[in-house]
Amino acid sequence: MHTRFLTGITTTGTPHLGNYVGAIRPAIAASRNAGVDAFYFLADYHALIKCDDPARIARSRLEIAATWLACGLDPARVTLYRQSDIPEIPELTWILTCVIAKGLLNRAHAYKAAVDQNTAKGEDPDAAITAGLYMYPVLMAADILIFNANKVPVGRDQVQHIEMARDVGQRFNHIYGKAWRAAGGSGEPFTLPDAAIEESVATLPGLDGRKMSKSYDNTIPLFEGGAKATREAIMKIVTDSREPGEPKDPDSSSLFAIYRAFAGEADSGAFRKALEDGMAWGDAKQQLFARIDTELAPLRERYDALMAHPDEIEDALREGARKARAIAGPRLEVMRRAVGLGPLAASHVKTKSAKKAGKRARIVSFRDADGFRFRLVGADGEELLLSRAFADPRMAAQASQALAAEGADKSLVPLDATRFAFMHDGAALATSADFTELNERDAAIELTRAALTSLRSTED
Repeated sequence: MHTRFLTGITTTGTPHLGNYVGAIRPAIAASRNAGVDAFYFLADYHALIKCDDPARIARSRLEIAATWLACGLDPARVTLYRQSDIPEIPELTWILTCVIAKGLLNRAHAYKAAVDQNTAKGEDPDAAITAGLYMYPVLMAADILIFNANKVPVGRDQVQHIEMARDVGQRFNHIYGKAWRAAGGSGEPFTLPDAAIEESVATLPGLDGRKMSKSYDNTIPLFEGGAKATREAIMKIVTDSREPGEPKDPDSSSLFAIYRAFAGEADSGAFRKALEDGMAWGDAKQQLFARIDTELAPLRERYDALMAHPDEIEDALREGARKARAIAGPRLEVMRRAVGLGPLAASHVKTKSAKKAGKRARIVSFRDADGFRFRLVGADGEELLLSRAFADPRMAAQASQALAAEGADKSLVPLDATRFAFMHDGAALATSADFTELNERDAAIELTRAALTSLRSTED
């Protein structure tokens, strides 16, 4: 059984060395573990809450995607996508908005901090606070719940958002669980996620000794500006006034903390001893740059190649979106029915079929060049499903009876974004035509469910 991990990266800036050590490198390593189903997305809807500069967001999306791919994220092994490429996420956000309690959102840390800041200034409590900031936890819950993620790696400041996702997911399950199962879903609508806090992941100090953060303007570039920019930043790391030859304290040194994040125990021990023996800070910075560049140089080369060919990045993101929507689309289609937003065609077909037997769906048997088949035809005469070919007409006739069996309407499964199938004994017994749009496929699924239900009423 796989555990689904989901991680989002807000697209408002350029990745720096702290992002690489604290998030990117450990996440890529985790994605290679057996039993992990990893989802990584560019949180560009979230970025709009924090940034109103479209050029910055567009550039950040490109740089962050290129960074993940350059650092070794395998899009064939994981699902990598842009949040804005998954329309099911904002639709689910609205559905969850109608379930979550306003009081819960009032207690969100980011909103409360903004209100407290305004109050301290003597301003209106909600001055300059957007509805986007207020609704941020609901969008984050939709990111997680649409894919039934089991684990969400976050820092401690984000744990509350995971708890809120659990709260709204649990409430939806309570209100709509029965309707979800009646609409064709199995189990509960939402898996309740857990926060995955990596205590062992390193937090790098920045140039001034504080946590490396764009907010403090104390970062070391990862790829931006090349090796020269990385080296120049390292040379600016603040140190104490101890002269060459004077013993240095490694445990209070940002240089040593960063070096240790890129070296094994033996090399870190040697670097520690050199500092204790009086190595000059300038020499220590040179050694730190050499150690970091050994790891980053091949990644930087790949990054530069990707930035020069953004179409390669675009292809990876589009494929990731296709994979993501193959999961999100069918789930949201059932949710729509569960909350009462399914197509009207289903009830229309049921009503008509109850009144006029001649207008009911029916199964039509025939023979073609491949063998004996049957098709499910709707009340309007449109072909809804076409069976596979059978060598024996009796086998085809027996197989067709599965369409009128109890629960047959729950055996329809999307194959991809363009087709669906009727599954029987673990295999596709009959398949639909190809559709050009996902919503056309979903509407056809609804019509086919109604047709299968009418077949059962005929049998009764």
